[in-house]
Amino acid sequence: MDIIFTIIISYFLGSISFSFLIGKYWGKIDIREHGSGNAGATNTLRVLGALPGIIVFILDGLKGVLSVLLAYLISANEPIVMISGGIFAIIGHNWPIYLNFKGGKGVATTIGVVASLLFLPFILSAVIACIILIITRYVSLASIIFALFIPIFVIIMDYEIIYQLFSLLLAVLVCIRHKDNIKRLLKGTERKLGKEYKVR
Repeated sequence: MDIIFTIIISYFLGSISFSFLIGKYWGKIDIREHGSGNAGATNTLRVLGALPGIIVFILDGLKGVLSVLLAYLISANEPIVMISGGIFAIIGHNWPIYLNFKGGKGVATTIGVVASLLFLPFILSAVIACIILIITRYVSLASIIFALFIPIFVIIMDYEIIYQLFSLLLAVLVCIRHKDNIKRLLKGTERKLGKEYKVR
């Protein structure tokens, strides 16, 4: 029952779209109808500016942290329950029931989940991702690199198999959500950080 309860709570928590809410109450827009159409922190930053984008990023990350914390409290530190909570918070963000399953790409929420469960791999992967972002200014590339390095470090550090499988699943989810970005990166048409959209 703990795992079922955790999955339900985490999914509905993850489904809260702060990008959509900030867009409505800050910019008086539906963020999904502007910029890339993605209900996430990066699109919020490009459409509404740095402060709203940072707020959305932090709040989306906290969804991941809170989902793991709630799972910890519910299950008394049971790994499978905490992992399930993190996964379903990300799924909720990506496919939110409140927005007809049209959500973001889950990177900020993934960061919150990974920071809560796999802190050292998170730090190492985040450093590499930040270097990539500084050099290339591609947020999507940095996000993909971050997700791909998590399982690499988890496996190298010999975490339990459940965490290895979990980290691989996270990498797959991030890559799936960034499939269009990957195509644009290969074509050289991906938009770099600093190239904002104008509100239509």
